[in-house]
Amino acid sequence: MEETQRKIKKTVDWVLVFVIILLVLFGFLMVYSSSYPDGYYKFNKDPFYFLRKQVIAAVGGIIGMIFLSKINYKIYAKFTKPILITCVFFAILTGIMGIASNGAQRWINIAGINFQPSEIIKIGGVLCMADFFDKNRKHMTEFKLGFVKSMLGIGLFCGLIAIQDDLSTAIILGGTLFVMYFCAGAKIKHIIMLILAGISGVVVLIAAQPYRISRVIVFFDPFKYMQDEGWQIVQSLYALGTGGLFGMGIGKSRQKFFYLPEPYNDFIFSIIGEELGFIGCVLIMLLFIVFAWRGLRIAMNTEDIYGSMTALGITTLVLVQFAIHIAVATSSMPPTGRALPFISAGGSSLMFLLFSMGILLNISRYSNTYRN
Repeated sequence: MEETQRKIKKTVDWVLVFVIILLVLFGFLMVYSSSYPDGYYKFNKDPFYFLRKQVIAAVGGIIGMIFLSKINYKIYAKFTKPILITCVFFAILTGIMGIASNGAQRWINIAGINFQPSEIIKIGGVLCMADFFDKNRKHMTEFKLGFVKSMLGIGLFCGLIAIQDDLSTAIILGGTLFVMYFCAGAKIKHIIMLILAGISGVVVLIAAQPYRISRVIVFFDPFKYMQDEGWQIVQSLYALGTGGLFGMGIGKSRQKFFYLPEPYNDFIFSIIGEELGFIGCVLIMLLFIVFAWRGLRIAMNTEDIYGSMTALGITTLVLVQFAIHIAVATSSMPPTGRALPFISAGGSSLMFLLFSMGILLNISRYSNTYRN
């Protein structure tokens, strides 16, 4: 009996692995379906342009995921300071030599490889704050040692991303770290103070950029501005409405033919709704619900606080990004560029996401969760 338990503890959560692989494979299908018009007409008649990049990133990401799933997650707690320094370094490097895209300087190129440092900062923020919450768990209910220090840590990592003019990613990371802080044992009144501070910070950042104010205005009546700022939201709603219950069929979307900007990325859920209908959208949501179940189960059944907080943070990162993508596609919040995890086209985001899944899978090896 003890030998069986020992073997079970050495295996990863295979249900989680299955869900991850299924989402990535479905992403291949939807990236090809939604991107072939852009690939054919904008990239030398190459309908596989975006799919090829997605497959390469996925292969690299899965190799990294397998490798990281075999490294004991506790080792990251010993490198909290180097991880923090790395995050600060990449944030500064982006400001110095970042590549401008869509009006924002969020990308850098190293050795011919383009990637977003914010993807590294998100994972680094979760690892560093998990270590902080672990070491300060006895002080989490205190104002100075708990609330103030947590605010400084959360503010630091969100600020490293916000200075890259990437408000949506800063909100995702802020929401994730907030959940971690809450689960670490914070006082309710401190939580309320943090929520108010977060809302105030978002309002200030929105007011600082005219295009963000415009997005909020358009959000309340996108059809009034459908020939301008409201175009992509209206086209997204058209795609979802056209799909109906069962959809038009794979490959039969109309909105991807240059009506909906970047249908393979920020609005891929709209194309899913158009081609697979309400049923297809629900099935994708169910996969993410299973992902949430397994990820949170790992977090709750991990005996040490650091592992629990890390698993919680990585799982929440995915779920918050998923929720924001769905909300934007359905016009439930102002438009902001957010990929659908595992599915949207985006090499660096998919690769680093799979890396983080490797860390989560390694934590599952040491949790008391039954895996079969």
